[in-house]
Amino acid sequence: MRANMTITAAGDFMHYRMLPPRYGGFEEVKAFLERGDVRFFNLETVFPDASCFGNQFYGGGYVFTGERSLNDVKAFGFNVLSFANNHTFDFSYNGLLRTLDAVNAAGFPNAGVGRNLDEAAAPAFLQTPTGSFGLIGAVSTMENEAAMAGRQSRRVLGRPGVNGLRFDGKVTVPAEQFRILEEIDTKTGINALENILRGEGFLPPRPEGLVQIGSTLFEAGSELRYETHPREADVERIAYNIESARMQSDYVAVSIHSHEVDLPDKAVPAQFLVEFAHRCVDAGASVVFGHGPHVLRPLEIYKGRPIFYSLGNFLFQDVAEYQPEDMYEKYGLTSDTSIGELYNAQTGNNTKGLLASRRTLESVLPYVEIENDIVKKIELFPLSLASGDESWQVGLPKPGFGLGILERLREMSAPYGTEIAIREDGIGEVKL
Repeated sequence: MRANMTITAAGDFMHYRMLPPRYGGFEEVKAFLERGDVRFFNLETVFPDASCFGNQFYGGGYVFTGERSLNDVKAFGFNVLSFANNHTFDFSYNGLLRTLDAVNAAGFPNAGVGRNLDEAAAPAFLQTPTGSFGLIGAVSTMENEAAMAGRQSRRVLGRPGVNGLRFDGKVTVPAEQFRILEEIDTKTGINALENILRGEGFLPPRPEGLVQIGSTLFEAGSELRYETHPREADVERIAYNIESARMQSDYVAVSIHSHEVDLPDKAVPAQFLVEFAHRCVDAGASVVFGHGPHVLRPLEIYKGRPIFYSLGNFLFQDVAEYQPEDMYEKYGLTSDTSIGELYNAQTGNNTKGLLASRRTLESVLPYVEIENDIVKKIELFPLSLASGDESWQVGLPKPGFGLGILERLREMSAPYGTEIAIREDGIGEVKL
């Protein structure tokens, strides 16, 4: 018989500056989070020092702060985390390892990042007064696969990094269009070097019946469509660790950081992500917590288990004190430029970008009750990060009652068969 356990969770904690103490709305948010025996979140920042350089590959912008950030984490009451995301590698291996050391020193069980692939893929365990909880962390959005941890061999050290979930995409096109792509391939030499390397054995053979243009694979078919599937080796590794964690704890959750979409809408999860989440539940996960695109995504109840395709932001500060030179060069500037001018160049004077969208500033906190391996209750606390009119005032989590947040989540979740009722107290309750 498995324990009775409660879990609360939050999405992305993107932190540059210390929070004002006990700001308005803080106590209500903290009180809801503390209902959980397990209190999970995604730490979307790293803790570099002067010895760390900005990586050539970074998650859109360099996200970093100091270890003092963990004081604010503790103030909210969180007790378990993942920081496997597209910013884990912003300051290369040294930044990653410094963050890993700091999180461990602060006493947070964490999953998804390690000194080698086996360590990054392994479950983290949290012992609570009600029972044992296991967490698997993974990320599909890697700016470069160098961020992915490498397995240790008998004689060579493993590579630090994240527990990556890779995926493969393929475009099916009608036969006439496929013949044109074949002609482009053969006549332009676009894949000439790659074909030589395959012939020399430095790359594996390309699957039969496919044409590659750039990094995209095409096949002939009856209709035009694009599909994505998770890489089987990565799914099997993650499923193995879910099953392992189930043997050592009462319940297991999977944290997955994924920005990818199959449609031009950030709120729609990619096909491979849905397939992956289902495989996690099939392997024994009690809940899947998604995050990454900085907006809410649908909630699905699959085989009685909740899949949150994205919890959105929990705390979101989008303006850093400074950035590495690469970030300035992207916009034709140098680091002699003020951070304000860089920010305006990036956002078109705050007319575009994440903070220009209301969806970035809307989120939910789920509360999940599990009794003897059965999910009995799911409640949803609406969260608003629209704290003020100026960019530096935005981003603090506060109650978001009466703003239509749960109504929008209910609407986007309905195609997945999910029913959400909104109580008189403003809390959402999921029909199970």
